[in-house]
Amino acid sequence: MSTTLADGTRPALTSLTEEERMFQEAVRDFALAEVAPRVSAMDEAQQMDPDLIGQLFELGLMGIEVPDQFGGADSSFFTSVLVVEELSRVDPAVGVLVDVQNTLVINALLRWANDEQKAQWFPKLASDTVGAYALSEAGSGSDAFALACRAEKDGDDYILNGHKLWITNGNEAGLFLVFATVDPDAGYRGITAFLVPKDTPGFSVGKKEDKLGIRASSTTEILFENCRIPGSAVMGEVGKGYKIAIETLNEGRIGIGAQMVGLAQGALDHSIKYVKEREQFGRPIGDFQGVQFQIAEMATQIEAARLLVYNAARLKDAGEDFLAQAAQAKLFSSQIAQRVASMAIDLFGGYGFTREYPVEKLYRDAKIGTIYEGTTNMQLQTIAKLLLR
Repeated sequence: MSTTLADGTRPALTSLTEEERMFQEAVRDFALAEVAPRVSAMDEAQQMDPDLIGQLFELGLMGIEVPDQFGGADSSFFTSVLVVEELSRVDPAVGVLVDVQNTLVINALLRWANDEQKAQWFPKLASDTVGAYALSEAGSGSDAFALACRAEKDGDDYILNGHKLWITNGNEAGLFLVFATVDPDAGYRGITAFLVPKDTPGFSVGKKEDKLGIRASSTTEILFENCRIPGSAVMGEVGKGYKIAIETLNEGRIGIGAQMVGLAQGALDHSIKYVKEREQFGRPIGDFQGVQFQIAEMATQIEAARLLVYNAARLKDAGEDFLAQAAQAKLFSSQIAQRVASMAIDLFGGYGFTREYPVEKLYRDAKIGTIYEGTTNMQLQTIAKLLLR
């Protein structure tokens, strides 16, 4: 998707082209028409509606950067960010389903998969197969490379043993990007990335987590018991998994930033509507200056977070360094999402504390933003290291 204006100039880094704006509005309309009516039921059932997943594929939202020769939308990373933001404005659980698919799994394959792997998986990821990113383990959270999951060479194959925790899309995924070590003594230099189909013998999906928020998004453990995979399943070079994981997570943080911006915008949307309708002392509470100040503060914080996210995404697409900007976008947007969602509860008062109104769910959903794809402390550490090196 071009970022050049009709007069031949480039737009400001964070502005939208007319094409991008129209696409954003189309995704927004879809989210309001098809996602919004399902939000409460999916949250209660802790399950994504399969029909909705099918619609996401039909609209091309699950293969945004997949080249058109493989049936994808052949668009930009920035477009993925817009999609995640708009879906998360209605339901962050749907937003993260699409986010992991595009900014982690597909993004990793674009950069590291060979031609045969791309030909095998891109048509599926663009049409009907959900992807999952399997890095975390019980003993490796922020220390992402303290992996115990082992891949032992056996002839031309590898035998996987171990288990992973907190795997987003675990129940829905047909393809798992798995990180395991081929040599524990080599430390991070032994980590290797594997493309593992769900139907591989010895692979199974374990317990599904009962979570505080984004409950429709499945978060599961996955297990490997003498799971044999061919050598052709190695993505990138043996021992280069750490590089794949680091670089992919840097990009994924921008996607989580977009999720948090969308969540915060959704909370503000509901709040504006409510303060116009809710009357106290004979007039809408939106007429009171104190409420107006809160709305203004929420909107300003969201816009600042949005600009950070958009800037990081534009830098990524331009091939420029974006590591610090991605960390800043993820850090700030996750903090703002919690702050804005909390202010929305305050504006709704007692109603906001009940499940009858949508801001209660957004408040629960917001907390994960400071945890996954790098905790707040890890983002702070990254930013500080880059500034001080």
